[in-house]
Amino acid sequence: MKVLNLLLHANGSLAVYLMIGALLFAIGFFGFLRHRTLVGMLVSGELILAGASLNFMAFSHFRAADPVTGQAFTLFIMGIAAAEAAIVLSIMIAVYRNYHSIETRDLKELEG
Repeated sequence: MKVLNLLLHANGSLAVYLMIGALLFAIGFFGFLRHRTLVGMLVSGELILAGASLNFMAFSHFRAADPVTGQAFTLFIMGIAAAEAAIVLSIMIAVYRNYHSIETRDLKELEG
């Protein structure tokens, strides 16, 4: 509850954005380790990238002499996230056609 009050009353400082970015990254990382389906892993990966993007934008807004640098990094991350989503969705469709499941534990035959 104290963290929530800190976030609500800190009027647009860098620390607020960094804490929210770190929280998004931590939730995404935990979700990536915890989820057993490919869809859950995809959503968790998107949260990780969103946390990194927020940190880049916060640093570029508050610390950089030229804020375009952070914006360029964020656009690059958004492009990577879109490509990742397209590739993972196509892989999920191919896996579902062959194994009739998207659970990661059912894909033991794919081990190298």
